[in-house]
Order: sequence, then structure tokens, then C-alpha cells
Amino acid sequence: MLSSCVRPVPTTVRFVDSLICSSSRSFMDLKALLSSLNDFASLSFAESWDNVGLLVEPSPPHTVNTLFLTNDLTEEVMEEGLQKKADLILSYHPPIFRPMKRITWNTWKERLVIQALENRVGIYSPHTAYDAAPQGVNNWLAKGLGACTSRPIHPSKAPNYPTEGNHRVEFNVSHTQALDKVMSAVKGIDDVSVTSFSARIDNEEQTRISLNCTQKALMQVVDFLSQNKQLYQKTEILSLEKPLLLHTGMGRLCTLDESVSLATMIDRIKRHLKLSHIRLALGVGRTLESQVKVVALCAGSGSSVLQGVKADLYLTGEMSHHDILDAASQGINVILCEHSNTERGFLSDLRDMLGSHLENKINIILSETDRDPLQVV
Repeated sequence: MLSSCVRPVPTTVRFVDSLICSSSRSFMDLKALLSSLNDFASLSFAESWDNVGLLVEPSPPHTVNTLFLTNDLTEEVMEEGLQKKADLILSYHPPIFRPMKRITWNTWKERLVIQALENRVGIYSPHTAYDAAPQGVNNWLAKGLGACTSRPIHPSKAPNYPTEGNHRVEFNVSHTQALDKVMSAVKGIDDVSVTSFSARIDNEEQTRISLNCTQKALMQVVDFLSQNKQLYQKTEILSLEKPLLLHTGMGRLCTLDESVSLATMIDRIKRHLKLSHIRLALGVGRTLESQVKVVALCAGSGSSVLQGVKADLYLTGEMSHHDILDAASQGINVILCEHSNTERGFLSDLRDMLGSHLENKINIILSETDRDPLQVV
């Protein structure tokens, strides 16, 4: 009897430990997590044609304990995510890209949405926002080249203008009476910010007015000025540009610290991407011993980004046949590694970076079934 009484004790202890473990797990509210993900890499970096952000949202409130990372969300990967109790799937490629007219069991992408909603799993995609980000996919791809300096091939623009409005109107006013009338009028227009400073024109003291305004406000400013031409002179209307962002943008142009042979570069790329084979198009007049100093790269599909860029080597996942011919005719070598093979390895780095960024508040795991659909046979 004593023995049977003692036996349950370890079981009880294990149960208590399990409760303690469960209660000590950290969760994040979905909205807070989305905000943190945007702080890590702003969705404003994404291309205008892309479909990024939260694509599937369970009914609120929704908390996230496990974030599941994948390059492509296939049905096999979804099944793995459900088995691993994912609360949010971060799929680099957006599984929803073209508009859906219905949600049925007929197509695999519709089934993904149904499974996500039935199991209360969110789906988030950053795609080209991570391509452009300074710590993103293209920077990771460049790490495989060796020591180099790099810059974006197509720099991103800041999401906002440096000043209020996207137009600037400047003109001179000579007389105090005219100045009072002008200032009163422009300050009465919404979305206009006004600054003024003294200017001496033809030995005459004048006031230079500078207005920053929106497109809508510009029309009102121009209307006022056209009706009061006697009040001002020397007018300029400028269209303001959003400033370019340093280290942010599509593709990377990389200059190696030291030139290497094409054969050496091929070995480095294979090692970095963990590939046994790549596809190579030699530039006209080039050999495996030709030196490589400048590499233009773009993860995924690089034709549009790399087109016209001067380099010794193009590195990307895929390019059209005719774009390869064009590059080779200019003596540019081309290495193709298949689309997602130039992206997927980034997820390991992403897991570590997000763990630090999110202060390890949630579990972050990588898909083990996600893979490129093409294989060499």
C-alpha cells in the first residue's frame, strides 16, 4: 500500500512543472507583433505592385506564441505549421497575390485560407520589403561573395517628404501692404506651411515667401497668385522629391575588396547557398579563370533589376532567356540558382534577428518542409 501511495508523486510533480512552463511562456498580441515587425523592416519599402502585410487575420483578439517562418506557403508547409502549433505564419512570398473571387476547396491557395481561418492562424508576408531592407534578403545574399562594399541598385525613397506637402512655391513681395495681404491669404489655405526671409533684389529690400503645400493646396495658391499678379514677382514652383534611403532598395551592386576568378566565386556561392549545382552562362570572351571584381545581384527574379547594370557577374535566381543572351553579349557572366534558392537561406538569419528584435517574447521556428519546387535530376 505504501508503494502504491508513493508512485503518483512523480506524476504530480511533472504535471506541476508542465503548468509552470506553460504559464511562463510569453505571448504577443497580434497587433503589437505586427507593429514590431514593421519596425524591423517597414512595409513602405515594398514595391507598389506587391501584396505585403497581414493577408489572413483570425477574429480578434489574437495572441501569438509561435511564429512560423517559410519562404513559400504550400499545403505541405501549412500542415507542418499546424502540427507545430503556429499562431502566425510569416511567408516571405505572399500566398495571396491576385484577388480571390471565392473561397472554396477547389484550389490550393483557397484551401490555405480556409485552413488558416479554421485553425486561427494568421498569415503575414513581407516579400519585397525584406528585399529592400538594409538587413534583408539581398544583403544576406551578398554575404556569400566575400569581403565587399555594396549599395542598392535601385535605392528606395523615404515614405514621407522631408517637409509638409510635395510642392514648393517661392516668390518675392516688395511692399509691406502687399505682404500683409499675401500672408493673410496663403495662411488661410489648408495644408500650406509658410516661411519668409529678407532678400535684396536690384538694391530693393524685398521679402521672399516660401510655401510648402500639397497638390490640392497648390491649385488654390496658384489661383490666388494668378488673380493678384501685381503683388508678387520672381515666382518658382518646385515639385519636391522624397529623399533616397541609404542602404535600402532593390538589388545590390557589390565591389569586392579583392578580385577573384569566376571559378572561385562559383564555389563561394555554392557554399553560401548550400547547393551542389548552379547554372552558368559565360559572358562572351570569358572563362572560368576570368576575374570578377563587381557583382550585381538580386534575390529571386532579377531581370528587371539587373538590366543595364555594368558588372562582371550577375547573380540571381532566374532570368529570361533573352536577358541572359543580352548580358552574355556584353561580356557579363550570369549565375542562376533557381528562384527561392537565393532567398530561403535568409530565414535562418531572420529567425535570429527577429528573436533579438522581439526580445525572445515568442517562439520562432523555421519550416523543415519548405523547399524550391525545382530539383536537378
